[in-house]
Amino acid sequence: MMLRQRLAVAAAASVLVTAGVGAGAAQAAAPTHRTPVKSGAAAASCSQARLPLPDPSCTPGADNPAVTQATIGRTICVSGWTATVRPPTSYTNALKTRQIAQYGYADTDPADYEEDHFIPLELGGAPRDPRNLWPEPRYGNEPAQSKDSVETRLKNAVCGHKVTLDAARSAIAADWTTALSRLGL
Repeated sequence: MMLRQRLAVAAAASVLVTAGVGAGAAQAAAPTHRTPVKSGAAAASCSQARLPLPDPSCTPGADNPAVTQATIGRTICVSGWTATVRPPTSYTNALKTRQIAQYGYADTDPADYEEDHFIPLELGGAPRDPRNLWPEPRYGNEPAQSKDSVETRLKNAVCGHKVTLDAARSAIAADWTTALSRLGL
């Protein structure tokens, strides 16, 4: 397993070097509020145009089939349930490195990104599906941390039977920054 991880990191580093993105340039101290910048069109296969949202062609989202409106009482509405399905960091860190290159971020420091579930685990998003994971910047006007409270409020609304699971998933997938107002929460 460690060999596969090393190969994945080495492959991602090779892509970055080939694209002309040196790790040293990204390591420099930077202000808290930065804007991700494309490092080169050849390296980026995913667009940053919709930030703070992911590129829907790269990260369309995916649901966990075990989580439905009928199963919320024994899945997402059970305290601690997400910990039982959360993928290990060995998986998400390797994926994050590859996806940082795919998104063409100039800042290539993995610590500056949260490998985020587009459809959150709290709403029954697919835990390990790369279509549901993306490197969300921890900086900018709407950093990754801002989405966490929206996810929690949506889960509480679903578990409190104020909105359906499908409505919450649709709202957060359309635009997490407006999901609460879209649902009247």
